[in-house]
Amino acid sequence: MSDSFLTLKNLTKEFQVGTFFSKVKILAVQDITLELERKPAVFTLVGESGSGKTTLANFLLRVLKPTEGSITFLGKNIESYRKFDFMKLVQPVFQNPYETFNPLKKVETYFHSVIKKLRITNENGHSFEKVIEKALSSVALTWEEVKDKFPNEFSGGQLQRLSIARALMVNPMLLVADEPVSMLDASLRVFVLNLFRKLKEEKQLYIIYITHDLATAYYISDYIGVMLRGCLVEVGPAEKVLLNPLHPYTILLKESVPNPDEVEIKPETKTKEERILEIEEFLKQGCKFAFRCSNAKDICKKEIPPDVIIDSVAVKCWLYKNV
Repeated sequence: MSDSFLTLKNLTKEFQVGTFFSKVKILAVQDITLELERKPAVFTLVGESGSGKTTLANFLLRVLKPTEGSITFLGKNIESYRKFDFMKLVQPVFQNPYETFNPLKKVETYFHSVIKKLRITNENGHSFEKVIEKALSSVALTWEEVKDKFPNEFSGGQLQRLSIARALMVNPMLLVADEPVSMLDASLRVFVLNLFRKLKEEKQLYIIYITHDLATAYYISDYIGVMLRGCLVEVGPAEKVLLNPLHPYTILLKESVPNPDEVEIKPETKTKEERILEIEEFLKQGCKFAFRCSNAKDICKKEIPPDVIIDSVAVKCWLYKNV
């Protein structure tokens, strides 16, 4: 029996950008193949804005369908799951906790809604408040702290913990957390990251953590995948990838890493010039980093390099083809 937990095979997503009269096709995700083992871990997708991280996350949540390729989860194609069953296995944690909750609704209504929609059973004769309280206790909150309160009565960190608690109510096997700490200040950011690490062990969770910040990636990750313009350019154990990066793009990211306790992480924003550069790089042939890389060869600008395995790390770079 295979130990594969989640398998991505040749995933590609094509979008059209531009005006009605001058549209161009870009590959937001390009031929990504990845296999994750069946064990609790934090796998981080990291890369700058426009790398394809969120598109890949939306595949995993079934929000988007790839143009090509397939995703297998627990031995089944994810499209074969009924929506009801899939939501019990895979849950999201989104970037902005303030957008997760309607300010006009009491927070507890969201927990009751999950119980109703996903038909959570009332185990051992406990009241549903006890079921909710169990989920809240996992994120260091209590029913008394939440009961009869509206979202504006909580801090950003508390709201994000409430989002996580709501996801945990169904006892999922996989959490997909897309930039979950980028809206929080430094102290709350570390608290939430520590919470993910704790939940991984206590709940035996697999967590896909998505970020543009390499510092938090290093803090929380067991494994890291580095994305660049739709391509997965380096994948491996977190310490190996970040302490001894192989791909020139990963090296660039590492050189710009600040201390996670000293920097304010902000949501990604792009200038007009950065958007133009992003589209230009998506349209380039060969390695998407070739035109910024001081080590680029002629072949780098013409052909996408194959994966080369070096000490348990897969790197997609022509520099290592003959290693």
